Amino acid sequence: SDAMGTASASITVKGRAAEAEALWYDRHRWASWVDGFGHLVLLEGDWPEVGARLVWDSPPGGRGRVQERVVAYESRTGQTLEVEDATISGRQIVAFTPGLEETEITLTLEYEIKDRHLFTPLVDILFVRRAMVDSLRRTLRRFANERASEIQFG
Repeated sequence: SDAMGTASASITVKGRAAEAEALWYDRHRWASWVDGFGHLVLLEGDWPEVGARLVWDSPPGGRGRVQERVVAYESRTGQTLEVEDATISGRQIVAFTPGLEETEITLTLEYEIKDRHLFTPLVDILFVRRAMVDSLRRTLRRFANERASEIQFG
C-alpha cells in the first residue's frame, strides 16, 4: 500500500557469506551491533528458521518492546522478519550477496506507521524514513566493525 515506507542500507564486509551470516544470526552478539538493542526477552522456535519468534526490549527512550517473527529464511541468502514495535509494523529483510572475498549485506525495512493522521506522509518523508535509514546504517556499520575484529583477532 502507499502507506508503506521503505528504508534500506548496504555494507560490504570481508570474508564469506557463511561467516557473515553466522555472526548476523548469533543472538548472543546482538547487543554489540543491533541499533537500539537492549536485551532479549523471549525466543521461541528454531532461530533463524521460519516460524521462530523473538521479543526484545530496547533501553529507555528507544523503541520499547520489539516483536519479530521469521517469515522467510534461506541459508546464504537471507531472512525476512515480520516486525512490530510501539510505532511501526512491517517487514525487515536481510540479504547476503557473496562476492569473491567479501559479502554485501543489505538491510531493508518496509514499515507502516501505526498512529496515522493527515500529516503522516509528510512526517514520514521528513523524519521517520531518515531516522530508519540512519538506524539501519548504524547497525550495519557496527556489524562490519564486529566482523572485522573477528577476522583480525580470530
